[in-house]
Amino acid sequence: MRPGNLDRMRFIAVEGPIGSGKTTLARRIASMLSANTILERPDDNPFLRRFYHDMGRYALPTQLFFLFQRARQLEQVAQRDLFEQTVVSDFLLEKDPLFARLTLSNDELALYERIYESLRPQAAAPDLVIYLHAPTRTLMERVKKRGIGYETEISEEYLALLAEGYTRFFHHYSAAPLLTVNSETLNFVDRNDDVGLLLEKVRAMRSRREFFRVG
Repeated sequence: MRPGNLDRMRFIAVEGPIGSGKTTLARRIASMLSANTILERPDDNPFLRRFYHDMGRYALPTQLFFLFQRARQLEQVAQRDLFEQTVVSDFLLEKDPLFARLTLSNDELALYERIYESLRPQAAAPDLVIYLHAPTRTLMERVKKRGIGYETEISEEYLALLAEGYTRFFHHYSAAPLLTVNSETLNFVDRNDDVGLLLEKVRAMRSRREFFRVG
């Protein structure tokens, strides 16, 4: 499928670091396209709150819980030919090891990678990946603004490392068409026009890797 053929896309993944607005955008795109959603469920992870308080101790169980959760959620995408309706997700499973490499010890990472390879569903690549990029200061401001309790312990240093990891990952990503969006000046929560502008950019895509910025 050529990039830009939005009406024929059946699987769109929205990605980005904490505070980038990926879940909000995934919901808004799904609403505008009358699509289904597959969204991360961080509140279901019993280790997450403890992870932000003591990363060294709780990194492995936190990571494995998310891995199992995401793999189960994507099982339906592996059989997406059975579904006519578009699916919009706020995560890309291939990005999952990015977090593991930031937080796990060498032995824990080796164990995680073995489990990851055995669990990874044989799902087709998305028809489009939208990667939301923003400076660390913007991400930090958004995290503080939304006021989720366990996120108050996220440090700016960790967020900067995470954002850098995302940049490296998507610099090399080639499994699907990729639209990198500078989301610093975009407001997908309050401005319908911003979502509309983004979708128009998607429709206008002519290559597999493009960049979108407003302002």
